[in-house]
Amino acid sequence: MTTPAAVIVDAAAYAQAVEDAVKASAAYYAGGTSVLDDDTYDRLVRGIAAWESAHPDEVLPDSPTGKVAGGAVEGDVPHTVPMLSLDNVFSPEEFTAWTASLARRIGHDVTRFDVEPKLDGLAIAARYTHGRLTRLITRGDGTAGEDVSHAIGTVEGLPAELAEPVTVEVRGEVLMTTAQFEHANEVRTAHGGQPFANPRNAAAGTLRAKDRAYTVPMTFFGYALLPLPGTEEALAARLGEAAHSELMARCAELGVNTTAATAVPGTTAETAEQVLARVKEIAALRAELPFGIDGIVVKADLAADQEAAGSGSRAPRWAIAYKLPAVEKITRLLEVEWNVGRTGIIAPRAVLEPVEIDGSTITYATLHNPADITRRDLRLGDHVMVHRAGDVIPRVEAPVAHLRTGEERPIVFPEVCPRCGSAIDTSEQRWRCENGRNCHLVAALSYAAGRDQLDIEGLGHTRVVQLVEAGLVADLADVFALTRDQLLTLERMGETSTDNLLAAIGAAKGQPLSRVLCALGVRGTGRSMSRRIARYFATMDHIRGADAEAMQRVEGIGTEKAPSIVAELTELAPLIDRLAAAGVNMTEPGATPPVTADDTDADTGAQGAEPVGGPLTGMAVVVTGAMTGPLEKLSRNQMNELIERAGGRSSSSVSKKTTLVVAGEGAGSKRAKAEDLGIRLVTPDEFATLVADYVG
Repeated sequence: MTTPAAVIVDAAAYAQAVEDAVKASAAYYAGGTSVLDDDTYDRLVRGIAAWESAHPDEVLPDSPTGKVAGGAVEGDVPHTVPMLSLDNVFSPEEFTAWTASLARRIGHDVTRFDVEPKLDGLAIAARYTHGRLTRLITRGDGTAGEDVSHAIGTVEGLPAELAEPVTVEVRGEVLMTTAQFEHANEVRTAHGGQPFANPRNAAAGTLRAKDRAYTVPMTFFGYALLPLPGTEEALAARLGEAAHSELMARCAELGVNTTAATAVPGTTAETAEQVLARVKEIAALRAELPFGIDGIVVKADLAADQEAAGSGSRAPRWAIAYKLPAVEKITRLLEVEWNVGRTGIIAPRAVLEPVEIDGSTITYATLHNPADITRRDLRLGDHVMVHRAGDVIPRVEAPVAHLRTGEERPIVFPEVCPRCGSAIDTSEQRWRCENGRNCHLVAALSYAAGRDQLDIEGLGHTRVVQLVEAGLVADLADVFALTRDQLLTLERMGETSTDNLLAAIGAAKGQPLSRVLCALGVRGTGRSMSRRIARYFATMDHIRGADAEAMQRVEGIGTEKAPSIVAELTELAPLIDRLAAAGVNMTEPGATPPVTADDTDADTGAQGAEPVGGPLTGMAVVVTGAMTGPLEKLSRNQMNELIERAGGRSSSSVSKKTTLVVAGEGAGSKRAKAEDLGIRLVTPDEFATLVADYVG
């Protein structure tokens, strides 16, 4: 859907819009701050362009249209070749119109496009002399940029020395990954600074900072390779004649980071339809990427087509940026609510002035934990940057500190549990009611009885409330001690429903250990992690006997998570004992306990055993689309359990490590990505045949 332009009604509004756009651009390029988020800026510039189209005689000289970087910056280091911006399109219709215009300009249809993610950072030129990095220059006004060579050594993916001693210029984007952004704000606030609002602003501000007492890493992705004065004549000729895709391959050979190793590598396409299909694929992966993108860059791949199309004063005519809907907006933090989860975790939630992000109106966002609020120095009334991508829960990134008025108020933290009034355990970053699960017993029991945990049909939220209010259950073990006479005392509980519920409770005793572990709701684990733990240790006794070092051997459990899992299992020991005494299964079918140090060579180490001889042994399997046939009634969690029973490892995303993709009806981007990577695809019926011995 096309991003609507800001409505400008008269010359005075137009002049104000030009002033606002130039100020926003200048603030961003000077220090990584801006009064406008990216989407608002785009709308404003489109509105300015629309006004100027209707009033060509009234265009102001400061207008950002037709200028690189909105006309806000200048530099003192000349570029050998202009370093331009890109024009934008916002819909398939606009893109198709652009391809038609390009075809008219060059005299024929483009036969090969290059399609790559539009990285959300800051453009720079890196100059190498005889293979050594000698200078970093920002884009500036396109003709000259600012020397930021002081940042050499802090940008990952931009080697100090190339694999060959060539003299070339590599152009690309400097950004911060999600992990680098979090680290940068931790370091910045530790030194008394305000946190950056988002990774893009963080990269822009950090790249220019010369006199800080600290440095933080950034990441570079190359998107152009060109000769410099002094480049060997033969090499300069080859670079001038090479297709863009060939130049990117050459960049990688020289040791420069490109998107080739990411989940969204640059690819080529022969038609506009293929380009639009790739746009959808990249957009679908956006939320999973460890770095920000705000669109997809489409280029005529062949050098001859680029030369024929030429460039304007602002942008090349052979390339376009297909902008995606904004995932970040600025709004105000109105209030903070404190909610108690099923395990007793006390979680802060931001109440926001409603803002539309990617087609959804956002009024709430996560604030993580009290320590995070303190670190970010958030205050009620702050303008805050809110991020939402795909189905990810919206989160507050940081206050936009330069918009503060002085009327903002501190956020008051609770002194007692907001649900039950008990004391709060503040020993960890995530605060917890000292009553733990008992604080929110109904939620904990409803979760445990859910389809993907113990699957106790008839024990829904309403029935759990009845049991708790009647004093019949105080924890999960009490569910397995319920009697027929007790259940018949409940309102709307007849003999048939009572017998059905008791039968479901009895059947739940036979669920595999992975589901029992998941039902316990150990903090830091979920369905997939519970399966991994259960398959590694095989029995509850082995799980409970594991120390933090042993727990870390389970895939996905690191040094921070392992001690808390071990501690919580110790805390749950009395409940686990009572569940075992009630006859609840405490073993994982098909798994064997890990080999101990006494049973293995010293250089082998203890290993958790996988099922022997399963048809999926050693395979990473992704399920996408709707299942049919024998698999039709299986939930996604049950499909993942089936994969692991058959010896495989379930995954939610397709990558080069994926072995097999089960593609049902409606499979979209994951199927397309599997095809691009040459990964084996099977239908649900074919997969059911493959794992027939393990179904059910």
